[in-house]
Amino acid sequence: MVTGKDWRSKKVNGAGSMLHSDKIFDTTNFLLMILFFFLFAWPLWFIVIASFSDPAAVWNGKVVLLPKGFSLEAYREILKYKSIWLGYRNTIIYTILGTLINLVLTVCAAYPLSRKDFMPKNFFMFMFMLTMYFSGGLIPTYLVVSKLNLVNTIWAMIIPGAISIYNVIITRTYFMNSIPESLEEAAELDGANSLQFLLRIVLPLSKPVIAVIALYYAVGHWNDFFSALIYIHKKELLPLQTFLRDLLIQNQVNIDMTGLDPVAAERKMKLAQTIKYGVIVVSSVPVLCFYPLVQKHFVKGIMIGSVKG
Repeated sequence: MVTGKDWRSKKVNGAGSMLHSDKIFDTTNFLLMILFFFLFAWPLWFIVIASFSDPAAVWNGKVVLLPKGFSLEAYREILKYKSIWLGYRNTIIYTILGTLINLVLTVCAAYPLSRKDFMPKNFFMFMFMLTMYFSGGLIPTYLVVSKLNLVNTIWAMIIPGAISIYNVIITRTYFMNSIPESLEEAAELDGANSLQFLLRIVLPLSKPVIAVIALYYAVGHWNDFFSALIYIHKKELLPLQTFLRDLLIQNQVNIDMTGLDPVAAERKMKLAQTIKYGVIVVSSVPVLCFYPLVQKHFVKGIMIGSVKG
């Protein structure tokens, strides 16, 4: 016969065993997260410290965890590389203009699909979803862009990817679950039409999801180099990532080595390696600075916009 004391003892021992298992799991999980953090963070950290290190130390593999021989020589050479700043200008234009167009089209597509009184929404949703799984392919897309006379224009970097159905679905779901119908009824009683309701009520209440999709679109435009390889042949229209690709793959650095003695030429060659890391840092800083501005909206926007619907 089990007494009350024995039952309480077994209950305490069971709870203690579960607590011990939870501690083991939490500790193991914590250690794995630290390991993964260093595995993913170290390459970025290495690029940063290598760009500020002495080129000879980087060339000889002495830079591992901390910079060796602080130097800004790589960044001084980058300032002289005019193509980098041309690419910067073009990429900023593509990112700002492209993101604005993306947001307008995404909201204009997502809002009607979120309203119950929009009768053909199921048909349009089916057609939108179809494009996520089937596309014409690279050659038909190029032919369309070419027939529209968009090749070698800034619109070739913006129009073909002007809208993402994935982002439309996130935005639509957010509208459906976060904007109650009672707000629309109240707005109609106050004399607001659908456009006024969208601009004055829906959009101000949808800052989290707008911030999320804006980040998605902006990063996509900033990192896009493949579109330029296909559609852009004029150097004055190429984005930053194309110049960066040429610099990393083809080692095209405008460093004049004519008339240099062997020692100076070797130092210039070592400097070219450090310049690569400096260019990566320069091209990544704007995106890294933009992320903290939308980080507070990021989790809320992506969760509300994707869990339901």
